[in-house]
Amino acid sequence: MRLPGVRAVLFDMDGTLVDSDAVVDRSWTQWGTEYGVPAADVLAIAHGNPAEATIAQLRPDLTAPERAVAVARVLDLECDDLSDVVPTPGALELISTLERLGLPWAVYTSASTRLAKARLATAGITPSILVTLDDVSRGKPNPEGYQWAAELLGVPIAQCLVVEDTPVGLAAGRASGATTAGLKGVPADIELPDLHRLIALFTADGG
Repeated sequence: MRLPGVRAVLFDMDGTLVDSDAVVDRSWTQWGTEYGVPAADVLAIAHGNPAEATIAQLRPDLTAPERAVAVARVLDLECDDLSDVVPTPGALELISTLERLGLPWAVYTSASTRLAKARLATAGITPSILVTLDDVSRGKPNPEGYQWAAELLGVPIAQCLVVEDTPVGLAAGRASGATTAGLKGVPADIELPDLHRLIALFTADGG
């Protein structure tokens, strides 16, 4: 194995294990239409960010109760649209490889528990450890969620690999103290064209 210091893998969900990009675009575009925010402005920051932080940035004029309604609205839009949610290329094979090698893994996502469970189930992915925005006091780029996931797995964060596809997610991974792997050209300790590359790294020496 070419990643000898890695004893566990911590995955982001959207864009990393689950291909939900089209759903995210549709849901947030619809939300933007309803709330008077241009689609380009919404989509520039929506991916990987907690919904409340995104909405606070896009509509700072909303009161706290109004912001809560706006968050609930986009959650409903996303949960009601699962039509083309699928695992990303290599995701199921990578999970199978980790389980065969005896390497524990977990998912930490900026999504709510309701949305995360819906998307993961649709993609056929069942993590034993799932940490969501509902489980942390501060979302990404704060490292709290990844540190909590590592603690739940019983593996020191320094011996974990965080796999992400957005700058905000990689920032959380770096701040946590883990080794990082980045998809979609996002700079990281290990840059991945797709998850098949990570399978190759874990099995390079006959694993």
